[in-house]
Amino acid sequence: MELTLLGTGAPDGLPRPECPCAACATARGTRSRAATALLVDDALLLDLTPGAVFAAARAGHSLTGVRQVLLTHPHDGPAVELPAGLPPAGRVPDGRELTLISGHRVRAVAMDAPGTGYEVTGPEGVRLLYLPPGAAPSGLTDRVAQPYDAVAGDVVGRPDAVARLRAVEAIGPHTEIIAVHVGHDAPPGAELDRRLATAGARAVPDGTTLVVGEYRTPPRTPRRTLVTGGARSGKSVEAERRLETYPEVVYVATGGTREGDTEWAVRIGLHRERRPAAWRTEETCELVELLESDGPPLLIDCLSLWLTDAMDRVDAWDDTAWADGGRSALRERTAELVAAVRGTRRTVVAVTNETGSGVVPATAAGRRFRDELGRLNAAFADECEQVLLVVAGQVLTLRG
Repeated sequence: MELTLLGTGAPDGLPRPECPCAACATARGTRSRAATALLVDDALLLDLTPGAVFAAARAGHSLTGVRQVLLTHPHDGPAVELPAGLPPAGRVPDGRELTLISGHRVRAVAMDAPGTGYEVTGPEGVRLLYLPPGAAPSGLTDRVAQPYDAVAGDVVGRPDAVARLRAVEAIGPHTEIIAVHVGHDAPPGAELDRRLATAGARAVPDGTTLVVGEYRTPPRTPRRTLVTGGARSGKSVEAERRLETYPEVVYVATGGTREGDTEWAVRIGLHRERRPAAWRTEETCELVELLESDGPPLLIDCLSLWLTDAMDRVDAWDDTAWADGGRSALRERTAELVAAVRGTRRTVVAVTNETGSGVVPATAAGRRFRDELGRLNAAFADECEQVLLVVAGQVLTLRG
């Protein structure tokens, strides 16, 4: 099946007219995107957008052979003129299946938002799923017999759609995930590519032609990632984004509860509200046991609170206790954690704090914590395929 992406942008395109935002300001050249429209084997057009004829011509294709035009969502704005020779555009009721003279079979898939998705099966059996903007398939409960060869959808706006499809194995290791409906809410420039890569997805320029079903080496996503940064830098949000397309995640909260601390309760509540409902939370500092067991991905938030607990256990805040065995006991515990990270088979994203770039602590205990956290961060990072530094919400890749 040959798939030509005549456009890959949101319904109002990118850059959006008269919009001064950073994403629109940097959307130039191959980063500019017309409204999404897909041409399948020159026979089926999914979504009719302004300039589709010219977009096809620029990509080396023609719409003269199109036998069916299907729409996925309500189109706002001025009416789109139907090019001469094209059949009328329309939408298909959910669950209905069409068989085209070209040999393609198209089934309308129900969505959880206004719009219709389409499952397209080529004459050779290759399968594509195309999702409308801002929507995910609804009613997914049973595992499918075979994953799709390709999925094109709103990966940036609805990462949970990918998670739902993975949960029922509709997306497998070799499914190609193409991000479309990319608008100005997507991060600008190379940051979009980096974020999509964490989902095993990619965006392509308008006019790209892909061969669906052709073998492609699966994207290599890091199995162990350390996210570091200062207070309120956005590091926890970044860590959560890296796992938002997984159907199941264990969120490991190392801070526990603090009875009577209203500010802490509010902070924990905000974290919980951000997490997908399917994620499970474990409040524990026993990380070694989790790392050595099998299971879904782990999001550890955070190592600095884990270290606080570890120092409490050996009374490392007291100078005498520290000199009388506390130092060696702490180093042994951190070495066990680092060894567990090295040997784990789970996907792990861990959050930590950078404390060595600010004011030097006034107390010996404070300086001790700063030094030990620096040592832990360095040792943990050595075992990770990817290390990220978050500054003012912006992600800098240190490794991987």
